[in-house]
Amino acid sequence: AVDWLQRGDQAAAALATHEYQCVLLDRGLPGLDGDAVLKALRAEGAARAQPPVIVITARDTLADRVQGLDLGADDYLVKPFDLEELSARVRAALRRGAVQGAPELRHGAVALDPAAKRVTLDGAPLTLTAREFAVLQALMRRPAHILSRAQLEEALYGWGAEVESNAIEVHVYNLRRKLGSGFIVTVRNQGYRLAPA
Repeated sequence: AVDWLQRGDQAAAALATHEYQCVLLDRGLPGLDGDAVLKALRAEGAARAQPPVIVITARDTLADRVQGLDLGADDYLVKPFDLEELSARVRAALRRGAVQGAPELRHGAVALDPAAKRVTLDGAPLTLTAREFAVLQALMRRPAHILSRAQLEEALYGWGAEVESNAIEVHVYNLRRKLGSGFIVTVRNQGYRLAPA
């Protein structure tokens, strides 16, 4: 799922409240320039997962490239560029992120490996669909929090995507069948959370 924002202040807000696998960032954004967005993201440091950032910009001098990389960009691509090259750079950034590895998530007898896309229950592998995996991962990343239906839909579909009215309920139902009926708790009029481990 891709979220496209055209203003730097909107991008900073989205990065502060959502987790992304990769960020494509223009340095010349209105509202808040890309450099300020990148500084704010990198200032959070170890407080949260740091996605790779690929700067895409028309600023093409050596000093511009050095400055962008020193601000915390993982890659720097000058416009105009070929979409095939951009796709290759995104794939490379995602591979590097997978090698560094997101930590395995554990809750009770359930372990979820984000990099390998693997879930085990009491050490036995479970087969989940991609969307079931995404719902479970969102819940396991914030096990003490209640996630609303809208938050879970964002984890699955991104902003503005067409979502079936009962999609989250179906995925939660299927996860309960596979993980145990008490693993995911429904909090009336609020959303879902994991049962205490």
